[in-house]
Amino acid sequence: MQTALNPATPPLHTGVLTMQTQENTAATPLNNYQIIRRNGAVVPFEPSKIAVAMMKAFLAVHGTQGAASASVREVVDALTQNVVRALMRSRPGGGTFHIEDVQDQVELGLMRGGHHEIARAYVLYRERRTQERAQQSAQVAPKAPQLHVIDGGQRVTLDLGNLQQLIENACAGLGSDVKPDPIVAETMRNLYDGVPIDEVFKAAILAARTLIEKDPDYTYATARLLFHTIAREVLGRDVPQAEMGQAYADYFPDFIRKGVDNELLNPDMLQFDLKRLGAALKADRDLQFDYLGLQTLYDRYFLHVRKSRIELPQAFFMRVAMGLSLGEIDREARAIEFYEVLSSFDFMSSTPTLFNAGTLRSQLSSCYLTTVPDDLDGIYESIKENALLSKFAGGLGNDWTRVRALGSHIKGTNGESQGVVPFLKVVNDTAVAVNQGGKRKGAVCTYLETWHLDIEEFLELRKNTGDDRRRTHDMNTANWIPDLFMRRVMEKGEWTLFSPSNVPDLHDLFGADFEKAYVAYEAKAKRGEIKPSKTVPATDMWRKMLSMLFETGHPWITFKDACNVRSPQQHAGVVHSSNLCTEITLNTSDTETAVCNLGSVNLRQHLKNGAIDQDKLKKTISTAMRMLDNVIDINYYAVKKARDSNLRHRPVGLGIMGFQDALYELRIPYASQAAVEFADQSMEAVCYHAYWASTELARERGQYSSYKGSLWDQGILPLDTLDLLAKARGGYVEVDRSATLDWDALRRKIAADGMRNSNCVAIAPTATISNIIGVDASIEPCFGNLSVKSNLSGEFTVINSYLVRDLKRLGLWDDVMVMDLKHFDGSLAPIDRVPQEIKSLYATAFEVETLWLVEAAARRQKWIDQAQSLNIYMAGASGKKLDDTYKLAWLRGLKTTYYLRTMSATHAEKSTVTAGRLNAVSSGGTASGGMSALDAAAAAAQAQMATAATDIKFCAIDDPGCEACQ
Repeated sequence: MQTALNPATPPLHTGVLTMQTQENTAATPLNNYQIIRRNGAVVPFEPSKIAVAMMKAFLAVHGTQGAASASVREVVDALTQNVVRALMRSRPGGGTFHIEDVQDQVELGLMRGGHHEIARAYVLYRERRTQERAQQSAQVAPKAPQLHVIDGGQRVTLDLGNLQQLIENACAGLGSDVKPDPIVAETMRNLYDGVPIDEVFKAAILAARTLIEKDPDYTYATARLLFHTIAREVLGRDVPQAEMGQAYADYFPDFIRKGVDNELLNPDMLQFDLKRLGAALKADRDLQFDYLGLQTLYDRYFLHVRKSRIELPQAFFMRVAMGLSLGEIDREARAIEFYEVLSSFDFMSSTPTLFNAGTLRSQLSSCYLTTVPDDLDGIYESIKENALLSKFAGGLGNDWTRVRALGSHIKGTNGESQGVVPFLKVVNDTAVAVNQGGKRKGAVCTYLETWHLDIEEFLELRKNTGDDRRRTHDMNTANWIPDLFMRRVMEKGEWTLFSPSNVPDLHDLFGADFEKAYVAYEAKAKRGEIKPSKTVPATDMWRKMLSMLFETGHPWITFKDACNVRSPQQHAGVVHSSNLCTEITLNTSDTETAVCNLGSVNLRQHLKNGAIDQDKLKKTISTAMRMLDNVIDINYYAVKKARDSNLRHRPVGLGIMGFQDALYELRIPYASQAAVEFADQSMEAVCYHAYWASTELARERGQYSSYKGSLWDQGILPLDTLDLLAKARGGYVEVDRSATLDWDALRRKIAADGMRNSNCVAIAPTATISNIIGVDASIEPCFGNLSVKSNLSGEFTVINSYLVRDLKRLGLWDDVMVMDLKHFDGSLAPIDRVPQEIKSLYATAFEVETLWLVEAAARRQKWIDQAQSLNIYMAGASGKKLDDTYKLAWLRGLKTTYYLRTMSATHAEKSTVTAGRLNAVSSGGTASGGMSALDAAAAAAQAQMATAATDIKFCAIDDPGCEACQ
């Protein structure tokens, strides 16, 4: 969760301060916060006192004259606001802070602000006062504290025994390093006489949470304390873990009835054998959750009536499973089967499915792709469609290539077109206005082909300078690049830009057909027969694409021909764009809005004896594909074109997550050939079993209606399409073609039974669902071994448990290591005492050389019938490195790439001794195509910014609006 001080906040000394969160327009007033003093007294929270304390620290170091300047007062005000933000983020709904917590934040704020001398004085002052208080307390006989709590409106003595037992139970079975005593001590420190009982349990959760950085297993203790609070809210009483199985069985039928009575759940849910399903719930699986996962479910997924939760974790999974079983013959058996893969964390459906399965409006699909026609009615109908889909759904991908360019003739008015950009401003504002009922911001990505005459202005849509009426700050953009352009770049040729109104057939052409038509149009343009048009060096256009990508993070680089030549459905239409997260590649037209339903296999759960557990993986994927196929029939469609398309082609997108976790389990560094080989073999297995499951479903349920003529029907599988792509490009495809499984057997199976789904596999970012089950997202490398994740539920310390296990084994896990990891932003590289083997295994995203990300992605892509959401991490971005990376992505046959993530200056300085060089954009070296100009442009961009603009917030972590496809 991100917080910001209200811009209208008066100066701090007035004591009138409010906090406003991005996801909640209601401010949390300061009178919702209190301070517990050391003597146990509870007093109002007054930020002005923080400012006074800091000013005293500055006075102590710099004297009266040095600290009295306006600049120092501004620094103190800014530091105070940072401290207040941090405190409020820890308790977004209000609560109490111990005075020591406030002082800890002041100390941290001074250090982070670079005021080390002031911080040192402040630390010494605190230590001196601590010693004085210790001497005073030694002279006075201690008194046993007598605390009372407010429970059910009654003032009663706090039952310390029960509290101690609760915390001991939360720590049970988590190892000798997870102790209840520090949780108890910190909890008691934050209590005061007359505290509400709910605040006691909240204090225990917060106390356990502070210890997660000491040992990652405290996250499970924290989650169990949170579960106790959730169960009290839902069941209305305390239930020991040993009795939760029976409690679940008793509660579950009432939960479903309550959901139906309150018009939250579909009445058909009452037709299930609720007692049977309640008995199938496994209460011990509640112990699997870490704190981030359970808090995320509680805040955002569990059903509630008048803000009071009515859903418990295992009931949640069963509710989703029931919602996906409504069309099954033996619904109970299928619901239990679906529940098993969800609640065991072997597979997780996407967020829209988890939100809405079993509800009255079961919008379960994740992604929608549309193409926009070149007429005013069609344009505004497309924008209206965006609004309807965004209201109930997930991410949108819009193809705007058909809309005529700036300066093109308009027959109806005999005027000139204003081009694509003014309409995109409307699309941007629509996405902001329609925010999915407040659950998530609307999110859209606009695609434009590289030959469009408006492409140069399109590249600048996300710039922070220029005419703001021609900027789209909230919308994502992507280049839809034909292979002919890339060949012209490689061969240093020219490139011609056209208005689509003059070359309408280019939109639907790809491969050799596109090249033939394009070259003919170029010849016409040279003869002056096509106006307007423009010819530029292809390398100049490529340079500008990469410069804007570095400066603004957009437009993303995606490849039209790889998506189309390798599409199983090329007989039925054209792929005109990808989706919001660049993993979906489905046909769109004036009559079809493409839809995709997503879910992801947890790769970590499918390892056995140092390899992929093929039997378990096959079983999980068989169930998962059935669940995804069911979504198509159960789904609520806000737009008829979406329903027609989904029922005709039945595409789904099975993906993976926990790739990094699997590498840890196998002890394989991400930056290694072994990791590339594992990416190859694991994705081969996932795809093989997914395609096999689809053909099994076809035998049971029938083929999808547009199957005849597809590549599946022709016996051409995704691996075979690499040869088709190489033929279409005339080379320029350098990908390993090896295989380990019996693909001929699969060909024979498909020839006999067909396919149930036109497309089966796509790797989504999984930002939120990976949080729920506690693994690294998607195919991502670890971002930091000790980091803070921010989302709509708050801020969470996340520490790499695999690393801690290894450091404990080596005798290196101690408070100093914790501080080092904090200082170096989760990186081991600068910590001398850590062995190189451990540093390599736990290298973070920016320490993994970019080419390893591309090489691993290429091995996956050869098996996948859609695409993958591939973030590019790059430390030390330079023009040459950008050029090399994206050319390599094209040569390796990747269909799409996602965000370019570069390292900020501050991060680099803390993470490596060669900090200046890491983040600097080098001007040394020239890539093929004369990339020194790109180096200069990137360097200029960095000179204007404190950090690279592409050091952007992470999908669904710092930017919760970016999780439409999870």
